[in-house]
Amino acid sequence: MAHITVPTTNATGGDSGHVEAEAITLGLRDARPATLALHADETLRLVDDIAPPIHVSTTYKYPNDPQQLMPFYGRDIGPTEFVYSRESSGNPTRLEAVLSSLLKSPCLTYSSGLAAIHAAYILLSPRRISIGNGYHGTHGVLEIHKRVSGCKELPLDCLAEDLSAGDLICLETPVNPTGNAFNISHYAEKAHSRGAYLMVDSTFAPPPLQDPFAWGADIVMHSGTKYIGGHSDMLCGVLATKNKNWFTQLAEDRVFLGSVMGSLEGWLGVRSARTLELRVQRQSQNAMDLVEALDGALSGLSVGTGLSQSDVDVVKEVVAEVKHASLQHGDKSWLTKQMPVGYGPVFAMVMKNGDLAKRLPSKLHFFAHATSLGGVESLVEWRTMSDATVERTLLRFSIGIEDSRDLLEDLMSGFRALLEQDNQLQSVTTKLEDTCNTAADPAESV
Repeated sequence: MAHITVPTTNATGGDSGHVEAEAITLGLRDARPATLALHADETLRLVDDIAPPIHVSTTYKYPNDPQQLMPFYGRDIGPTEFVYSRESSGNPTRLEAVLSSLLKSPCLTYSSGLAAIHAAYILLSPRRISIGNGYHGTHGVLEIHKRVSGCKELPLDCLAEDLSAGDLICLETPVNPTGNAFNISHYAEKAHSRGAYLMVDSTFAPPPLQDPFAWGADIVMHSGTKYIGGHSDMLCGVLATKNKNWFTQLAEDRVFLGSVMGSLEGWLGVRSARTLELRVQRQSQNAMDLVEALDGALSGLSVGTGLSQSDVDVVKEVVAEVKHASLQHGDKSWLTKQMPVGYGPVFAMVMKNGDLAKRLPSKLHFFAHATSLGGVESLVEWRTMSDATVERTLLRFSIGIEDSRDLLEDLMSGFRALLEQDNQLQSVTTKLEDTCNTAADPAESV
């Protein structure tokens, strides 16, 4: 088996070889994330194109000189030494270089987030997996793993004594679909006290919002389809770990699992990673603006949020609750450290009833009614459309890069449209009842 070398220009704890030496020459070691996103893959540039070319070939020619023919098994394959795209290819390799620098750890890309989770389960093969509510797809992968391995599922809040060496805690934070956050340090200490491991799904808080490794995570997963892709046009999964042995095994396993990214998706990923910091910070701030306004209306703290008293009254008529990490006021002692620059671009809105939740998306103009999240455009989903475990009153919002004032005005317009529609229906119902009552009263017919 060949060993694939993935470049990690500024990652700590990984073996980055000659690529890291070149990165130091380029002045990247001390570069900040926004700069790394643009230049971390410079050492992999094979042509002079400013924008990386799209490499679509699945196979690559061996050297013509017989003296240069060296079998690939049993030796390291350099980051620009391509053989077959199921092992590595130009575009995904460049994406891995950029993401390794941003995630501060060597990483591998996969065909989807669920493929990445599956690879992690295969790598660790835990006898017990402690996991909470969250993305239903993650639980679907777990059900398959339980079926083939016989591993036991434990609740996220299980006792530390329920875990043993080699077991795994799977922590999704912030969690889907509410955007609420969990204390990574707490679960890291719990896992490590028993010799177990912690995997953090940080999809809802990509760089620069959260660094799970700083709080004790052993392995970090991202569904790169979301914020890393950022344009609703690619599938991607990411695993990052500082454990060199794990990384080597993951790279070898991926060859035979066949879950490598396609070249076009890798190219799209590089394009998207360039603007990751800009997009995520804008999206997170936009979400904060909306959450503050909506929750402020419900809590009576709406001063300065751009809502009038009539707006506040409308919100109270249709919205029951807003959920978001920023509203976890009792957790701010650890949360402000874990997420110092923003609490994520996803939040949930619980409507007064399921009918209001079902109808609101059709009243909005700047929010597309669709599943998934992380794109530059704002999305809303009546979450029960794709997740049977979520209450029918819940709407999940993925906030884009539009002007938050326009988004708030659109929401208020949608709320008012719901109430107007209900009032019209009530008026028609009342008239029908009056007509029926009149017809049924003999005295009235005389």
